[in-house]
Amino acid sequence: MTSGRAGANLTAIASALGVSAATVSNALSGKGRVSAELSDKIRLKAAELGYVPSIAGRALRTGRSGVLGLVLPDIANPLFPQIAQAIEKAADDAGYGVLIADSHGDVAKQTQAINRLIERGVEGMVIVPRRGTRIGNVDCPVAVIDSPSTPGNTVSADHWDGGVQIGRHLAELGHDKVVIIGNNPDSNVQNDRIGGIRSGLGSAARTETLWIASVEKQGGAGCPLGVAQKVAQGSTAFAAVSDLHALRVLTELQRDGVTVPEQASVTGFDDLIWAPVVTPALTTIRMDMARVADLAVTALVRSIDAEDRPVSGGVVADVSKVAMQLIIRSSCGPNHKKQTSNKTSTAGELTS
Repeated sequence: MTSGRAGANLTAIASALGVSAATVSNALSGKGRVSAELSDKIRLKAAELGYVPSIAGRALRTGRSGVLGLVLPDIANPLFPQIAQAIEKAADDAGYGVLIADSHGDVAKQTQAINRLIERGVEGMVIVPRRGTRIGNVDCPVAVIDSPSTPGNTVSADHWDGGVQIGRHLAELGHDKVVIIGNNPDSNVQNDRIGGIRSGLGSAARTETLWIASVEKQGGAGCPLGVAQKVAQGSTAFAAVSDLHALRVLTELQRDGVTVPEQASVTGFDDLIWAPVVTPALTTIRMDMARVADLAVTALVRSIDAEDRPVSGGVVADVSKVAMQLIIRSSCGPNHKKQTSNKTSTAGELTS
């Protein structure tokens, strides 16, 4: 069955091309014996007339909705709309629509969001879990995008190696006393990024991790992080696990009279849309979201289409880790304290 509007559109397409409505239906659904040339003409005419297929009608005919679900942890975070866009594009390329649900960072709401999507008949689901949670049994195939260290993860960016790239870059610039800025220690993604940063800096570097959630528990939401004091105590670089946190550090340093990158370097993660236009432009790590989305959706659709597919459970992608890219901009510079110290030492040696 199709809706009245869809049926009328099928008739209009058929009339315009001088073929039967059944031929149009077969061409648009990929069924029946319709030549490739005629199918192309029908699809072009359908697009021209604004044909909108009925999902409910297709579900009744085929028993399949043609819809995937997507659960995100916080749609207000500018990273997640970008992920949603990448998933929607990959799903559309595979012939699926997407229903999006926001868990608002709450475990109970995450479960409710999953259940609502199941009730709406999604054939499979992509889940970006709320930090520190594992996805249990869901009544459809599921692709999880979190971090490679997360049990049951399907595919994700290589967050550890992204951290390594940041750490090495700072080490090459001479930074050996670095403050790492995270939000919450329950996050697998953040812990992987932090571990990578420490690894990239090397064993000679001194690091401390400042958890924003802990600071705000004492000082309230949006309270100062005290980063200028860290500079006064000898820290020369701040490596944030998110561009949002990096922007907060950058703003606070500048407000308190610390120049970036002359007195302190700042790095972020995710390369959000505004990272190149803040002052100074932010050195960060870029995620290949299109590649992650393609791998997740491909694995999901393959599971949906398999004749012997399981009713539920996590799916496995062809590639589980996608490389990240270091984007070097002007928020990072050499450790001038170390340079000054080296010059002073050399001058002392020359005059001794």
